[in-house]
Amino acid sequence: MINKPKRGSVAIVGAAESDLGRVPDHTTPVDLMGQAVIRALNDCGLKLSDVDGLFAATSQVRMAPMALAEYLGIKPKYFDGTNIGGSSFMSHLAHAHAAIEAGLCSVAVIAYGSTQRSVSRAAAAPREYNPWETPYRPILPPSAYALAASRHMHLYGTTREQLAEVAVAARKWALLNPKAWEKEPLTIEDVLSARMVSDPLTVRDCCLVTDGGGALVVVSAERARDLDVKPVYVLGHGEALTHQSISCMEDLTVTGAAISGPQAFGMAGATPADMDVTILYDAFTITPILFLEDLGYCRKGEGGAFVSGGRIAPGGELALNTNGGGLSYCHPGMYGLLGMIEAVRQLRGECGDRQVPNAKLALAHGNGAVLSSQCTAIFGTADAL
Repeated sequence: MINKPKRGSVAIVGAAESDLGRVPDHTTPVDLMGQAVIRALNDCGLKLSDVDGLFAATSQVRMAPMALAEYLGIKPKYFDGTNIGGSSFMSHLAHAHAAIEAGLCSVAVIAYGSTQRSVSRAAAAPREYNPWETPYRPILPPSAYALAASRHMHLYGTTREQLAEVAVAARKWALLNPKAWEKEPLTIEDVLSARMVSDPLTVRDCCLVTDGGGALVVVSAERARDLDVKPVYVLGHGEALTHQSISCMEDLTVTGAAISGPQAFGMAGATPADMDVTILYDAFTITPILFLEDLGYCRKGEGGAFVSGGRIAPGGELALNTNGGGLSYCHPGMYGLLGMIEAVRQLRGECGDRQVPNAKLALAHGNGAVLSSQCTAIFGTADAL
């Protein structure tokens, strides 16, 4: 019989970003990981010598945990370099939860870093040859997400304006975040009239290309109570892999979030309606629409209407991507860890002008490759235990 991790038995006690945006020349992804780790440890009052669990992934370093351990000068008892794209870090969180419960480590650090803006996206994440797709010269990943958007529009009548609502709402949240890359207002017309990248997605439907990274520190709930911080408890998580290539996705409008979401909600004993804050991986404007449907916030096909009318913007019914998301805050290639950092900060009440009042429950959902991996994590304050 498999003993699954218990709801609320571990907590996040430290959270930090590395430098973001465009970092100095010759900075490496491991530099940014190390910077974020030190900041996250300082955030919770722990030391590098306390760390005995290390979780890391990046597209620019083949053996990320090994490189980071050497850089930090530590020899972790437990380590994990699972790399399934931008959702890797939700997966790391689930694995750290299990490892801490099993006594394999006591202080786990999850880290990411990327210099994709400095070195160019192509150099940071070179494409593998795919004999079924490469001959058609797709612009990846945008063309893959454009296929999903086109199919959703065809089946459900989703409009370009509804996709644009996602980008406009993200920008409004970003304008409340001093660390966000984008500093200017955005309108639906701005999105629609922007340069086309892969029909129907313009450049404003696509995520930013930035440098950056982050880190989280995870400990047992018992140890968290001994630290001078406000712990954020891990209540649930779920993981799903459905394909690698977009040409092998069974249904372009249904993602693995339909698998990972129920796992996470079931473990947490919660529903979408209970979430005070929702962070969804927004590499493209179609992805939050798909995830809102697959996670159960609305029915399949209703995502376009659901995000319309300012519902997901500041002051709307759903606090979605409150940091500005990958569309307007920061997107250093693999965004999932930064989404979890925002969820943690919202539950700790640290978000200033964008703070969601009395937030007790938050969901952070990660997406990897071309809608290929989906991982969901649910967090809560002590009041939610």
